[in-house]
Amino acid sequence: MHSDKESDLQETDGSVDKTEGQSKKLPFLIRRNFALQWSGQTISVFGSHITGMGLELTANLTLRANASQMGLLAALGSAPVLLVGLFAGVWVDRVRRRPVMIASDLARALLLVTVPVAAVLGLLHIEQLYVVTVLVGMLTVFYQVANQSFLPTLVRREEIVEANGKLSASSSLAEIGGPTLGGVLVQMLTAPFAILFDVASFLVSALCTSLIRVREPAPVPQAEGESAWKEMREGLRLLSGNSLLRAVTVSSAIRNFSGSAFAALYGLYVIRVLDVTPALFGVLVTAGGAGALLGAFATGRIVRHFGTGRVLIGAMLLAAVLSLLTPLATGPDIIVYAMLFTGQLIGDFGLAIYLINEVSLLQVLVPDQSLGKASASMRFLIEGMIPIGAILAGMLGTIWGMRLTLLAGCMGFCLSALWLVFSPLRTWHEGEAN
Repeated sequence: MHSDKESDLQETDGSVDKTEGQSKKLPFLIRRNFALQWSGQTISVFGSHITGMGLELTANLTLRANASQMGLLAALGSAPVLLVGLFAGVWVDRVRRRPVMIASDLARALLLVTVPVAAVLGLLHIEQLYVVTVLVGMLTVFYQVANQSFLPTLVRREEIVEANGKLSASSSLAEIGGPTLGGVLVQMLTAPFAILFDVASFLVSALCTSLIRVREPAPVPQAEGESAWKEMREGLRLLSGNSLLRAVTVSSAIRNFSGSAFAALYGLYVIRVLDVTPALFGVLVTAGGAGALLGAFATGRIVRHFGTGRVLIGAMLLAAVLSLLTPLATGPDIIVYAMLFTGQLIGDFGLAIYLINEVSLLQVLVPDQSLGKASASMRFLIEGMIPIGAILAGMLGTIWGMRLTLLAGCMGFCLSALWLVFSPLRTWHEGEAN
């Protein structure tokens, strides 16, 4: 069990109470240092949505990439977590987290600015986009692991769920408005130059992080001769040796395997099989973002009333059951649209609540000095399922058809929820040993 955050935060090294400006709690922003971090990340996540679209459209419109090149660019975007995920966790635990976050932001800004510069000089090639995509992705892995491990230094233990909810709200807002903003900027400036806004967002994020005034506890000294491989195994053992984290990791891995299959075919199925117009498809995607935003702001209150264990189970069940509305959608158009809209709005509401509590549980149960390894191990096991599920979905979609493949994915989603129902989370309450 994680050591008591209240006692941790009374230490002179890394203290919330004794850090300048931290003793004043801000009702909505929680605390000054967290407010800085939240502000920087909110700007950065909007910028990342612009870059995601900007790199894709740069390849598509500027470089006239073919289908295989576009597919490779997309695959390279998901590869970094598998390539460096476990190592990032080990390395983050050996150093202080804030400098890692600042360096990652600055390096990502430097890499991205090479795209518009190369475009101006007439030197831009698809190979450069491949390299930039992989390197930015690797730096993002380091940033995210460090950030997830840094959060417990900024807030008290009882504020972790609320803090994660607010960070999730920023991601949901970016999901709603980011693509639209990115499209407008690409239309106005062309794709390579729209990326400059993400460059600026990383610089702002680095500035906000540098203004945080908190003294992180010194990293635990490593035993002489201890290898990175041994520490990677330790990160995996932290998950497998804790019954609660083990249950959540297995459930989330099943969910991501099934969910990636669902995501890979969702757009094609809705537009080609159900004849949904592109405009209405955009409304459905926006509804998902709106549901996730509502879930982010409601999470703290729901957890205080029901407890983390029951909320994790209930949120996963809600998202899994409502996912069935998509492959089962049939009948008059109004019924089909209502089923799709409900699945997006309420299903993403439940999924957002689950994801917030998933990371919060990890931050509460794992000691701070090992949080990087545990966080990276969880990301590796969970996110590593995404490309596997997506590839399998493409194969089965050709053989079975999209509706049946989506239904199979939803059944896998339901299986992930049942795994939690019969796990120790059902009877666990905060404060108990596990």
